[in-house]
Amino acid sequence: MAQKIQGTEDLFGGYMRAWQRMQDVARDLFGAYGFDMIETPAIEQVDTFVHGIGESTDVVRKEMFRVFSGALMDRLLEAGTESGLKAKQRMAMRPEGTAGVVRAAVENNFVPQGGAPVKMWYAEAMFRGERPQKGRLRQFHQVGVEWLGAPDPAADAECIIMLMEFYKRMGFPADRLTLRINSMGDAACRPAYREKVRDFILAHRDEMCEDCLERAEINPLRSFDCKNDHCREVMADAPLAKDNLCDECAAHYAKVKAYLDEAGISYVEDPTLVRGLDYYTRTVFEVEVADAGVGAIGGGGRYDGLMELEGGKPTPGIGFAVGFERMYLALKSLGVDLDGEEPGCVYVACTSAAERDAAFSATLALRQAGIRTEADYQGRSLKSQFKQADRHKARLCVVLGSEEIASGVATLRDMQTHEQEQVPMDGLVDAVRSRLA
Repeated sequence: MAQKIQGTEDLFGGYMRAWQRMQDVARDLFGAYGFDMIETPAIEQVDTFVHGIGESTDVVRKEMFRVFSGALMDRLLEAGTESGLKAKQRMAMRPEGTAGVVRAAVENNFVPQGGAPVKMWYAEAMFRGERPQKGRLRQFHQVGVEWLGAPDPAADAECIIMLMEFYKRMGFPADRLTLRINSMGDAACRPAYREKVRDFILAHRDEMCEDCLERAEINPLRSFDCKNDHCREVMADAPLAKDNLCDECAAHYAKVKAYLDEAGISYVEDPTLVRGLDYYTRTVFEVEVADAGVGAIGGGGRYDGLMELEGGKPTPGIGFAVGFERMYLALKSLGVDLDGEEPGCVYVACTSAAERDAAFSATLALRQAGIRTEADYQGRSLKSQFKQADRHKARLCVVLGSEEIASGVATLRDMQTHEQEQVPMDGLVDAVRSRLA
């Protein structure tokens, strides 16, 4: 029997309705802030992610799925190396959304010189080769936003405000959410800070894991995010970004906090928060749910240098992403039902095969009027059709028998009260719509 790959899930029924609800809430809320939807390819050149996410990240080093055609794979197996591949032949599945959107912005010139900022949001599947566990899948889904061309700290604050409003609309109680924020500095002050952290790690090399020693040479700040408990204990004494910000970064961070205070957004300053990707600068943020057991359910930050890394001109950017599966589990732990009810319908039944053509016409007319309609396609008895209508959660049943056809009417049956009345066939759609309303 064919089976799904470990770490993937089938979305159907209530689970799919939950994913659709997340998108509906995002569409309404993000649209009010001026964001338009974008979809980028699930497959990109490897360099798109390496440039932005960073070679030192676990995402690039351990988790990114590489993609090869069958013919290309045969060549690689024969050669034993991929050194001879062209850039366009080195492909990977999308592990996160920002790098692909920024690549699209560069390639399509979304933010021309002197042009207004551009705002985009997406709802897509992401792919990472993680060890499957609660809240961690190899194919997962995210809703995210990217705001390119806006250096103002108000953009940082508005993204965070929008994120917290999104959680509110999805059903999270505000007192169960923890928003953590930090500033990672920029190109002016972060290099010197990175060196301080590097020197700290090397001074404690006997206490750090091999990954952190490697990170010390590539991106030492990633050691704050190490999964090794002892490494985290050691890094608790490392130099902090907040004590090493330049005047401009400090002023930017202070203004972001002032805007959040004005909007009544509660937050916790976490000087060790670095997020998991290398492209972040200045403001970073993350949201957790108390006692949900799934880790962060979303977060993001500013990435003012990413457009240049992807081959574009200097353009500031900020965004965030929300994980659907983790959010779903977190809401479930709080007793919030995101599945919703199965949608009701109208069921068209006929007493015998002689009325099948009339049932077909009635079903077609109702569907063309935008009314969700089901019918029998298995030659069931009328009693069995009523049972099937109940399984479909039908509110009304349109019954067509020989007497109805002869009189040019249809019998409307209320499936809850079992009350029945006859309506003219040429007024069936209006009658059904009136009773559903």
